[in-house]
Amino acid sequence: MRGDAGAQLMLEKPGPVLRVVLIGLFVIWLGFALSLNWGGASDEAFFLFTGNTDAILAGQLWRLVTAPLLHVPSGGIGHLLSALLGLYFLGASLETSFGSGRFARFLIGSAVLAYGTQVLVTWVLGPSPRLVPPHYFGAMPVVEAVAIAWACSFQGRTVNLFFVLPIGTRGLIAFVVGLNLLYLIAGALPPAGHIAMFAGMGYGYLLGGGTPSPLRRAYLRFRLARLEAEVRTEGVARRKRARESGLRVISGGKQDKHTDKHNDKDKGGGKHLLH
Repeated sequence: MRGDAGAQLMLEKPGPVLRVVLIGLFVIWLGFALSLNWGGASDEAFFLFTGNTDAILAGQLWRLVTAPLLHVPSGGIGHLLSALLGLYFLGASLETSFGSGRFARFLIGSAVLAYGTQVLVTWVLGPSPRLVPPHYFGAMPVVEAVAIAWACSFQGRTVNLFFVLPIGTRGLIAFVVGLNLLYLIAGALPPAGHIAMFAGMGYGYLLGGGTPSPLRRAYLRFRLARLEAEVRTEGVARRKRARESGLRVISGGKQDKHTDKHNDKDKGGGKHLLH
C-alpha cells in the first residue's frame, strides 16, 4: 500500500476486531475440516449452518449469521485463504479509520445484509442454480464489502494487487466488480452465490463509503428535511391561529419629548389665535 506521495507504507497491525475475526474464521474452518475429513462427522453437521433460502424462510434465521463464518472444509484451502488475506490487507486500515465499534458493525451488517438480500431475491425470482447454490456460505461477500469501503474511504492511495501490481482505488473497484462479472459470465458459481457477492459490494459502499457513510448521510438529510417541514408547518399553524383569534396589534406607547414639545407649541398657538 502506498500513500499519495508514493512512499511505501508498512502493513498496519490488525486491530482487536480484525484479530478476533481472522482467528475465529480459521478456528471454525479447522474444526469442521478435522471433524469432516478425519473425525467421520456427517456433512449435515456442516450444512446445518450454511445459508439455505428455504430453511431461512422457514425460520432458521441463525444461518444468516453462521453462513459468513464457514469456508470449504475439504479439497483445498483457497477459499479460506482468499477471505483471510482480503480481510487482513484491507481491513486493518479500515478498522483504524472507522474505529473498532463501527468496523465490527460494518462487518456484521454487510455479511447479514448480503446474504439476506440473496434470500429475498431468490424468494422473489425462485431458485436459480446458476446464481445461487442450494447451500451458500463464506466471508467473501464481506471481503468485497471491505474492498469497496476501503477504496471509497482512502481515495488516492495505491494497493499492490497480488503483492506486485500497483493499482489505485478506482482500479481496485474496477478489478473487484470486473472479476465478479467474469466469474458470472464464465458460469463459475462461488460458494457464497453471485447475488451475495454483488450485494456485498453494494453494502460496502452504503455502509462504509466514507465518514459518515452514504446511508447515514441520506438518513441525516431525511431527518433534516423532516425537521424543516415541521418548523414550516408549525409556523403556518401559528399564523393561522393568530388570524382566527381576531386579535390585532394597536399602535401606542409614550411619545418622545420632541413630539410632546411640538404638540405643546401647536396648542399654544391655537389659543393665541382664538384670543
